[in-house]
Amino acid sequence: MFRPVLALAIVVVVACSLPAAEKDGWIELFNGKNLDGWVIDGPTEFKDKADANKMKPLWSVNDGLIRTTGNGFGFLRYDKEFKDFVFHVEYRLMKEKGSNSGIGIRTRVFDPKKSTDTRPSFFSYEVQLLDDADAKPTVHTTGSLYRYVSPTKTAHKPAPEWNTIEIECKGPNIRINFNGTDSLDFDQSKDEKLKSKPLSGYVCLQSHSKQAEFRNVRIKPITK
Repeated sequence: MFRPVLALAIVVVVACSLPAAEKDGWIELFNGKNLDGWVIDGPTEFKDKADANKMKPLWSVNDGLIRTTGNGFGFLRYDKEFKDFVFHVEYRLMKEKGSNSGIGIRTRVFDPKKSTDTRPSFFSYEVQLLDDADAKPTVHTTGSLYRYVSPTKTAHKPAPEWNTIEIECKGPNIRINFNGTDSLDFDQSKDEKLKSKPLSGYVCLQSHSKQAEFRNVRIKPITK
């Protein structure tokens, strides 16, 4: 009489113990421990101001977070290309003047010697990340496809609060959501200057200036 109930209870426990990423098609890109699966494009170290003879890592993992000091321009790229997907990232900037970061999508390998040809904001797109929650949306503010497309809404929180961003790339359409609010919906096929932008490539995180931290980095491939 009691065996079916016990079996059901066991099934429920097992199902609840599975990470959401495994149940819903999401792929965890960051394991919270190290940068396995990631490649640093650009500088890997910088000189310690307190000791010019000492070098420190530009990118690191601390307290389960990906962290860049911002002491050098470059990218942390996940070493696998994707086509159509939803890219989920939670990030925060430090409350410092000049805080600047970004997220590259459908991009190529960044070569510092060919910066204007290989950085995401030229080759494909960079989603801009700044501490500018009070700014009027432009092609240079947070949530823009930097230098190309302005967001229609401002939905991000000021530093050092955490923000959640989801970027959906499906064919020529790019949709950006900040903290549950859709802030940009763009079809590049309708723009003569941008319609030839790539429809597949790498995703990456940017080191630009000042410290930035990232967590819960995952991607959900969209299949037909």
